[in-house]
Amino acid sequence: MRFILNKTNSSPLNPIRRLAGQTATYGLSTIVGRLLNYFLVPIYTRVFLPEEYGVVSVMYAFVTFAYVIYTYGMETAFFRFSNKENEQSKVYSTSLISIVISSIILTGFMILFSDEIATKIKYPGNGIYVTWFALIMGFDAIVAMPFNKLRLENKARRYALLKFLNILFNIFFNLFFLVLCPLIMKGNNTFLQSIINPIYSPAMGVGYVFISNLISSSLTLLMLAPEIFTMNLSFDTELWKRMMVYSLPLLIMGFAGMINETIDRLLLKYLIPDKAIAEAQVGIYSACYKVSILMTLFVQTFRQAAEPFFFTEANSTDSKKVYADVMKYFVLACSFIFLGVMMNMEIVQHFVGIKYRSGLKVVPILLLANLCLGVFFNLSIWYKLSGHTKFGAYLSIFGAAITLILNFWWIPIFGYMGAAWATLVCYATMMVASYFIGQKYYPVAYPLTRILSYLTIALAIYFISIYIQDIPILSSMNLNIFKLTINIPNNFLLLTFILFAWLAEKPMSLLKA
Repeated sequence: MRFILNKTNSSPLNPIRRLAGQTATYGLSTIVGRLLNYFLVPIYTRVFLPEEYGVVSVMYAFVTFAYVIYTYGMETAFFRFSNKENEQSKVYSTSLISIVISSIILTGFMILFSDEIATKIKYPGNGIYVTWFALIMGFDAIVAMPFNKLRLENKARRYALLKFLNILFNIFFNLFFLVLCPLIMKGNNTFLQSIINPIYSPAMGVGYVFISNLISSSLTLLMLAPEIFTMNLSFDTELWKRMMVYSLPLLIMGFAGMINETIDRLLLKYLIPDKAIAEAQVGIYSACYKVSILMTLFVQTFRQAAEPFFFTEANSTDSKKVYADVMKYFVLACSFIFLGVMMNMEIVQHFVGIKYRSGLKVVPILLLANLCLGVFFNLSIWYKLSGHTKFGAYLSIFGAAITLILNFWWIPIFGYMGAAWATLVCYATMMVASYFIGQKYYPVAYPLTRILSYLTIALAIYFISIYIQDIPILSSMNLNIFKLTINIPNNFLLLTFILFAWLAEKPMSLLKA
């Protein structure tokens, strides 16, 4: 992504505005699209029993690990070398060919041994699931490079459109197989039933979630054909070797990162003593994990815009000041999201079905965990810019060790609550460790007092809201609109936080800068 610097105005806020603009550009499509995609969760949690949805969660958890192997850090290497090499097309062509060849090999291997793999992950007789996901990962890995090329070239509209269409396809086919087809089968229209009979079977169940994903991924690959086939592709062996040296530590870091992000769902299935409820625990935990959607989406969309921004901004004379300001505003935004969700839990809880709401107590823990993950990503600029990517691998391995130890310890005792606390401890520890190591190799003067003040006040407001919720005179102030409860005292506290931040940052002076 190329940013054009305004030479007539050197204000350090300009890069932040550019980053905010890029986050909004990529984020609007991603947030709207993924919000629509996440709204499949209310459907899943009403169509499937918790133990059935647990199958979906476990399969996608395995996929996240495999996808890291499919991309092996090449995406970050692409941005890194595109800013260093004179021929960006050569970097793109080399990385794309590498991903295509490796994806074909990995997908073929998984399809060939699909039945054996299914048995190993405790889903014997469901080798077709492995085949579907092998194709999904192959398609998604290949399209990752054209999408990154669009980001680098600042073709945000095409990028956003294709991402949005990918999600719409997935939503459409999910609704078709899980809602429309069952309604037709229950009805009396024999003509429509004769049409869908060849393509629909109620016994497929959660399999239609995977089929919908496969169809949407294949259609996205077709739409990105111009970015793949309309240029002269060539492979530079020497360049590829340098990119692999840079990216392989990121592969280790990515794999360890997936342990931190998803291993809890896998371990819940295998570590809970009562196997009869283990799959249901996975389903409840996974559904409630997605209630922290706003924080997750903000971190994800920020990362999409921030990675190329950080590399581009590194050449600026005041880059470290920019990084410090970005961190401050990032934490402020995350603190607001945390309070926005927790102050309106009476509304947010409807995101999942009634059978899943017993797990909502993990939401504040996971919101804070994702906040720490976002801060860790901000801090990661020190080893990416300095070339010390091995430290990224070390930190992720360190976090993975914490995750595994705490999950093996806490899940058998506390169930999914143990998994949630393990996630928070892991990301918080990685965040702190990265900060102190980074200050040695790439010191940045982050405004820690201001950052910690926002976090402390946000947490204080949250605990105050818990304390006052049982006070009768305050609970009577709530409004009920369309069967949704609007918590007036909580939202008053949220407005208090906004006012504090407004006064602290003096936004009018920022606008004039």
